[in-house]
Amino acid sequence: MNSKLRSIWVIARRDFLAVIMRKSFLLFLLSPLFPVLVGAMAGNIGAKVSQDLDRPQVGVAMAGDDGQALIAARNDFAEELGGAVPELVPLKQQPDAAGHFDARAALHSGGNQLAAVVSGTLAAPVLTGTSERLGQWQGLMAMIAARAAVANPQDFPDVRTQVVATSAAKENNGRVMTAQGAQTLLFLLTMLLAGMVLSNLVEEKGNKIIEVLAAAIPMDALFLGKLFAMLGVSLVFIGVWGVVGSVAVEFGGKALPVLATPAVGWPLFFVLGFLYFAMAYLLLGSLFLSIGGMASTVREVQTLSMPVTMLQLMVFFFASYALTQQGTWVEWLALAVPFSSPFTMLARAAQEPALWPHLVALAYQVVWVMVIVRTGAMVFRRTVMKSGAARGRANKPPLLTRLGLRRAKPAAASAQAY
Repeated sequence: MNSKLRSIWVIARRDFLAVIMRKSFLLFLLSPLFPVLVGAMAGNIGAKVSQDLDRPQVGVAMAGDDGQALIAARNDFAEELGGAVPELVPLKQQPDAAGHFDARAALHSGGNQLAAVVSGTLAAPVLTGTSERLGQWQGLMAMIAARAAVANPQDFPDVRTQVVATSAAKENNGRVMTAQGAQTLLFLLTMLLAGMVLSNLVEEKGNKIIEVLAAAIPMDALFLGKLFAMLGVSLVFIGVWGVVGSVAVEFGGKALPVLATPAVGWPLFFVLGFLYFAMAYLLLGSLFLSIGGMASTVREVQTLSMPVTMLQLMVFFFASYALTQQGTWVEWLALAVPFSSPFTMLARAAQEPALWPHLVALAYQVVWVMVIVRTGAMVFRRTVMKSGAARGRANKPPLLTRLGLRRAKPAAASAQAY
């Protein structure tokens, strides 16, 4: 046991230093800057477009002073309703002497951005627009026209308010949002970092180093060492960007959404988040290492990257769906499947204060890591190294001896008989 642990430590230290000391590791650390910059630019452009589109205008075409009265009543409503009413703009084209007005032509005119047109009189207003706008503004326009028609409108009565710190529904919804945010962050980290394990063995297989290592140490120790090395590299990545994120929160924290406190509390939630990231990485990494060990070229690794990404997406979607199915067989199945178990348990930590299920889940996930590593190492030795089956047959005694029908001869007696 001690020799295997030493072997794991030697391989992990060797691979960790080999990755950290490369110049390309700096580019790896800076890689999240590019999607962040692109996302920020796309977000600013999208916010600008949304801001322009979220300013609906309603044209007013009423004869006499009705149009001005309607606009004044709308302004009163805007002050009291927080501006949640569309903007009313007077149209240059007004009804004729008979009160006729072509609202359809005004809406299709290319010189304005009108979403609807209100015409007629205050006693009988006519709202012209799409079905969505009519269902949204019909009652509001009736209230505005009714207020504009009164000579001395009364002010809205003051509403007394009573503020509470929180409610059961708000607390539950907030914890669900925290759980969803934690699952999304865990998914992004594992998707970004676990893919490195796919190409871990390709270079060493090409220059025959893997054969030397396999002859010196057990194959499962080699797999575990490489897994922990990549996990250490990932933790360095998370540590660097965690410091950057802390600085960003310190200076721009007011612009960030405030998440509800998880059921287990923030300190323990961060500890569980670290543990479940490590388990999710080891589970997926052990599977990817076994799959990537079968590839002999970089092109094969690139071919495998797409199904691996799809696998990660399916795991994330399944765990996200289980979040909405608490207490059902879906959640229990998500807990039983080892690859979705870390995501589901992290969401449970945000919603339930019990701690013993996390101890059971972590032990369950450790067992699955060992099973996948042992299976992957055995398959790698038998299919890639071409040595597992031959060595097993060479060391096996004859069939009659294994069945107890004949005693095994000592090695000296066999040599003497030879």
